[in-house]
Amino acid sequence: AVSLAVGTNASSGNETRILLSDMQKFRDLLVEMPDNLVDIESKIDGLIDDKDVLQKIQEFRKKFLELPGEFFDLEMDVTEITCSGIRKDEEKEGEDHSENYSECGLWHLGMNLNPADGHIMDFTTGWSTGTSIGSAENALRMDFLDSQVWKEPADFIAIVRHQHGVVDAVKVFKFKHWGISLLDRFKDMDPGRMVVTSGGPIQESIADDAANLSDDPIFSVGGDLAFNWINNDNGHRIVMTEGFLAPLVTVADVSEDNTHGLGNHFACRCKTNTENSAVWKHEISNIQDCPWPRCRNQRMQGTDHGSGSSLKSGPVYGNYAIFVSQDAASFPKPGFELQPEIGRAC
Repeated sequence: AVSLAVGTNASSGNETRILLSDMQKFRDLLVEMPDNLVDIESKIDGLIDDKDVLQKIQEFRKKFLELPGEFFDLEMDVTEITCSGIRKDEEKEGEDHSENYSECGLWHLGMNLNPADGHIMDFTTGWSTGTSIGSAENALRMDFLDSQVWKEPADFIAIVRHQHGVVDAVKVFKFKHWGISLLDRFKDMDPGRMVVTSGGPIQESIADDAANLSDDPIFSVGGDLAFNWINNDNGHRIVMTEGFLAPLVTVADVSEDNTHGLGNHFACRCKTNTENSAVWKHEISNIQDCPWPRCRNQRMQGTDHGSGSSLKSGPVYGNYAIFVSQDAASFPKPGFELQPEIGRAC
């Protein structure tokens, strides 16, 4: 057995890292258990015609669905205590972490959006297919999607606005449901309209000199993250719940073309990830009250949008990077220089 107490030597630090790694592995097993029970449930259903027995195993499976989240709360308590102790020990040993991010856990870059690089990351491009986009060399300069990270289970998500790779603003959220990849989340388009976090951001950090915050699609409004917000032929991959979220049935002059966020399209067969007309695709649109057809001057960031008559190019507020993690609940603050992988294994 490994003691939870954190000592003042390298040995106890190593034991702590092993413990936290073991806890993460155990949580991964908990995530898989409901799927395994589905197989058992199916076999029982094929062999036994007894509704009471089937109801019992269904209830048992529902209990298992709650276990990963409950265990993760315990895991986070242990992580906070142990990693805090490790950092204190390292500081006592004279190590300088003032310029380095040394929190327990790893962040991986899944996507980067540059709204003025000539490539349009609209609703139908990349999000639900997981196809690689861009290059590792330009991962934080141009549009980019890492197909491997996109398939990894994600428990936390950070949306980071950055200027040439330097953090300008960041929001971190904890997903409601554990162990689901971004690919699987964005493939869930029928009906879509999923609020995927609760309680708002667990971290929000904005630089003192950050500009263009009044209508930023992520940082000018509060609430939680919603994925695949679809109404009629409008689709939006990431929006904030305290922005305008169009109802399922579109109303002209009220909600038509009036939801804004990251990865957008105003003329798509969104539930099947296809488009009716390429002229209405756009990468990033700012928060505004500009419904069609009353308003025909919709502000985009940058030039990465179709030629639709109401889509107007505008200033670039920054690149927007999407990082995911299974075990890191905080992200480096403004001024940090980004890399595709951030943090350290515990």
